[in-house]
Amino acid sequence: MGAGTGRAGAPPPWSPRGPEAHSGRLRGGDGWGGRCTVRRRGAGPRCSPHCLGESHPPSPPAGPSVLFPSSALPGSPSALRAGMAELRPSGAPGPSAPPAPGPTAPPAFASLFPPGLHAIYGECRRLYPDQPNPLQVTAIVKYWLGGPDPLDYVSMYRNVGSPSANIPEHWHYVSFGLSDLYGDNRVHEFTGTDGPSGFGFELTFRLKRETGESAPPTWPAELMQGLARYVFQSENTFCSGDHVSWHSPLDNSESRIQHMLLTEDPQMQPVQTPFGVVTFLQIVGVCTEELHSAQQWNGQGILELLRTVPVAGRPWLITDMRRGETIFEIDLHLQQERVDKGIETDGSNLSGVSAKCAWDDLSRPPEDDEDSRSICIGTQPRRLSGKDTEQIRETLRRGLEINSKPVLPPINPQRQNGLTHDRAPSRKDSLESDSSTAIIPHELIRTRQLESVHLKFNQESGALIPLCLRGRLLHGRHFTYKSITGDMAITFVSTGVEGAFATEEHPYAAHGPWLQILLTEEFVEKMLEDLEDLTSPEECKLPKEYSWPEKKLKVSILPDVVFDSPLH
Repeated sequence: MGAGTGRAGAPPPWSPRGPEAHSGRLRGGDGWGGRCTVRRRGAGPRCSPHCLGESHPPSPPAGPSVLFPSSALPGSPSALRAGMAELRPSGAPGPSAPPAPGPTAPPAFASLFPPGLHAIYGECRRLYPDQPNPLQVTAIVKYWLGGPDPLDYVSMYRNVGSPSANIPEHWHYVSFGLSDLYGDNRVHEFTGTDGPSGFGFELTFRLKRETGESAPPTWPAELMQGLARYVFQSENTFCSGDHVSWHSPLDNSESRIQHMLLTEDPQMQPVQTPFGVVTFLQIVGVCTEELHSAQQWNGQGILELLRTVPVAGRPWLITDMRRGETIFEIDLHLQQERVDKGIETDGSNLSGVSAKCAWDDLSRPPEDDEDSRSICIGTQPRRLSGKDTEQIRETLRRGLEINSKPVLPPINPQRQNGLTHDRAPSRKDSLESDSSTAIIPHELIRTRQLESVHLKFNQESGALIPLCLRGRLLHGRHFTYKSITGDMAITFVSTGVEGAFATEEHPYAAHGPWLQILLTEEFVEKMLEDLEDLTSPEECKLPKEYSWPEKKLKVSILPDVVFDSPLH
């Protein structure tokens, strides 16, 4: 999921809503005190489509979290003293001061300093030398002990900003847990010091500090846990320029900031840990109109526009949940002069989404499932092989390289575990699950040419079809929908894409449950005219059907409930 990942129209069980709350005392934390509630949230807003992302399976109920000063956590002096007290036999006298960590420290004592955590903490200390013990949110039950929250800690710092550079005072949140903190395989597989540590990144977030605010709000920590849970369950990583469609105010208020873009943190530098390299990706809250422009054009372009609008992000892209106007309302010339011209020149760098979608082979009767890809009610669809899955992922990753030649990577049996050399090995195939459905060996799945196909999308996925056609195919690229309700994928390709198994002679071709559709430029223009009403989803009544009999192609836009059926 490099440079861009997401999904269309599914409500993640971990999204930030819910009544359950757990209280914690703010103790110390560099001078901020008071009473705080750390709220655990359950079902809520949909998260889709985050480019190239895919849905995650249902997650366990959220576990309790508490708020501590970091002096109570591993790596701080008070934690050392507490740890030594726990290590001493009952009644044994304790030392007047704990020994300094280092080569001579006892093994049990050294274990209180996870090396990966210590390396990230060192980068935080570089930025905030006056805040050695920031407030931290932590789950009572760690992920590696069966808890639902992947992040061990989220530290919260007070950043004074820079008035001369038009950077306001704000809260700075830093996660601990997407990278390998421990190096003992309890969470992440250790793959060496040269590659990424764990998933290779941690999340950060900058929230504008409100006047009179003495302690940082804790809801950003919950937001970061939700994103981390998505990464762990899907194994799709984030990259700068990615977007996440959240469809709900990030803080559960009435704010217009309801989605996210990701970019490099402007202050935190990559860290070399004993378990690999860690970079820092910053979450940036955006409005719906800004998200749509990022989809139609590219995330980096919108991020740059946000930096130029003083009230929208400023140089460090600080999120202001009280911002009531989009950048296009603030500067009326941005849409036409920057975004529209950018789309016309560059196209879109969104090369795929995880979505509610399906396809039928209309060339065969529904009852003929000997070699058909019908997804009629009651059928058991074939599952994507590991190599097919990796090819789709690589397709999406390469599709984001705007200046590169559009190529669908070949299915190469010599590739190690289906991975390319510039990616860390995956710990599991995220499309594999414990079910009775047999996995068909990749070598036994032959590519089939189809005469007629029926494509099915929910409304949100269907609304992206014009983007797929105008922003991708007309620029000689490809676009993939990967189902979140079943193991199937639909890739639209243009005639300029190499490596596709769909051709102009046979424009519909399937490799197991992966369908490719090749569309000529002439046909794309025709489809754009016929699908114009999809650009205004609120005016589209469902179900909606489009048909091109001469091309033997049918597209249906269906309600979500059709895809939510367990038998679908």
